[in-house]
Amino acid sequence: METFLIKALQLILSLSILVLVHEFGHFIFARLFKVRVEKFYLFFDPWLSLFKFKPENSDTEYGIGWLPLGGYCKISGMIDESLDKEQMAEPPKPYEFRSKPAGQRLLIMTAGVIFNFLLALFIYSMVLLHWGDTYLPLKNVTYGMEYSNTFRNIGFVDGDILLKADTTILERFNEDCLRKVVKSKTVTVLRDGKEIIIAIPDDLMQRILRDKEGFAYYRYPMIVSEVNGPSAIEAGLKENDRITCVNGINTAVATEVVGELYANRGNTVRIEVMRNGRQVAMDIPVDTAGRLGITAKANPLSIYKTVTVRYNFFSSFPAGARLGINTLKGYVNDMKYVFTKEGAKSVGGFGAIGNLFPATWNWRLFWERTAFLSIILAFMNILPVPALDGGHVMFLLYEVVTRRKPGDKFLEYAQIGGMIILFSLIIFANGNDLVRFFFR
Repeated sequence: METFLIKALQLILSLSILVLVHEFGHFIFARLFKVRVEKFYLFFDPWLSLFKFKPENSDTEYGIGWLPLGGYCKISGMIDESLDKEQMAEPPKPYEFRSKPAGQRLLIMTAGVIFNFLLALFIYSMVLLHWGDTYLPLKNVTYGMEYSNTFRNIGFVDGDILLKADTTILERFNEDCLRKVVKSKTVTVLRDGKEIIIAIPDDLMQRILRDKEGFAYYRYPMIVSEVNGPSAIEAGLKENDRITCVNGINTAVATEVVGELYANRGNTVRIEVMRNGRQVAMDIPVDTAGRLGITAKANPLSIYKTVTVRYNFFSSFPAGARLGINTLKGYVNDMKYVFTKEGAKSVGGFGAIGNLFPATWNWRLFWERTAFLSIILAFMNILPVPALDGGHVMFLLYEVVTRRKPGDKFLEYAQIGGMIILFSLIIFANGNDLVRFFFR
């Protein structure tokens, strides 16, 4: 329950920041062009609001709604989610959106997307400025990777060290690494000191989505970080011991150690450890769950040699911009898989978004996830779907090209159709979350 609450709190805080910045973009450009803003709300307020306030001599009501599905900025003289037909039936007024030139209306409609994208670049820049960029070069992962069955079936072997996708050097293990591998014709790995070339099938991403086993994860030795069980203490296990053998079977990596201990649960095993360059042997009882009574290092960043790149105030901005642009490119590239059978099943709603956040509060991860969601929000909102900003932009571009405004009735029906599409997608995405939760 505590994990759920921490993730939910991060999700709500993150989305609140993104919604406020997005709607503020519409608000500030509307006011810049002297367009009246009637409401500025975080979350939606059908029938009632949790809080509302209208300053004296102001045309705008500020508030917080009870339905946390976004927010809105109600602009006078515009067909939006409020579907204010009475206002649109009256003659246009100078302060209304529909009375302004197409160029001004276009800027008002794109401002939310622009603000979200700029927010993402700013957050990435500040993360790099404060924490720097620490990563684990793949060449330093001397024990290689452990691969999913999907990748083993096409020729990868546990322990392979990733080197190149086609001719591109694979520097770090992240989403971009997977994209490069999937798009490549061949991948070069280091296996037992020799470079091996593996052919990559064209439908690899479809196989990954179908099998739901992912790509790979780091292999690393089992190194003791804390000895907390009486038997382990009595046997003489010490911090930083590296377990290399269990009952005569070599166990180079942690998963092999875990497997041997589980196979010998409830018995006493003879283990060998490497300590200060010397091999030390000892007998230790294994409990019925297959545990020794130790805590092992489980973070590859604490085992392998990492690289940290530091940025000053001025260099952080171009670096943050590059990171944001590359993130957007990667997300746009991944969108094509959504329209496949396997990809549609992987679409998630609020549950999937909430799981992007860690189970314990981590400010760096919170801000990185918020920047990522800001890019997603910007991209999704600019899609040419009625009811989204991109839908309004599409009709405005039509007006600019043809010099004819679409009729109010047409825009009204388009808005209703777009809202039906959006609510259907929300139901579908959150339905996938429920299926995964109950049938995983």
